[in-house]
Amino acid sequence: MSNFLAVDTSSRYLTVIAVKGDKVALRHLDDCAMKHSCVLMDEIDKAFSQADLTPAECDFFCAVTGPGSFTGIRIGVSAVKGFAVGTGKPMLSLTSFDLIAYNIKDEKFYTVIDAGRGKYYVCGYGGGGVILPPSYMDGEEVTALRAPLYGFEDLPLTGYQKRDITGSFYPAVYARRNEVSDDICALYVRKSQAEENAK
Repeated sequence: MSNFLAVDTSSRYLTVIAVKGDKVALRHLDDCAMKHSCVLMDEIDKAFSQADLTPAECDFFCAVTGPGSFTGIRIGVSAVKGFAVGTGKPMLSLTSFDLIAYNIKDEKFYTVIDAGRGKYYVCGYGGGGVILPPSYMDGEEVTALRAPLYGFEDLPLTGYQKRDITGSFYPAVYARRNEVSDDICALYVRKSQAEENAK
């Protein structure tokens, strides 16, 4: 299971990785907010070309399933499902939390994702497992956790450290490559703004 395509459209950035054996093609756009649907397939084509890979040669397809941008997540998951159905290959689901947490060695820490409007998605890790399930918090609640905080974005939080997604994505996917399945689902920690407004 060494050939794969992985996409992350869950945030403002866009990351695509195509891997064929020892060839690793990584495409990353720092600011892609509201443009994922316009540029994703072009970036996938470029990654495939750089890795000399075709969809039929992929052993599986991976999408980061959230939490994050509701629209962005749906775009990435839909693209991966399309490739999987078209080739009959399995899929791998990787949460934004697990991607951030990959290779962090702290005994206890929290992964943090911007949820907009001063709110954050948070998941806590410790003792080799999850100590705080995916949660929706405001800034004061996150600060009150009093443990190292990590993420991929610039966030105004005390004790927060920004990590480099381009150095985490490939090894995180590769480490989970045997956890494929026939379906993947988006991870939503809260209702979308449209659902909240419909109340």
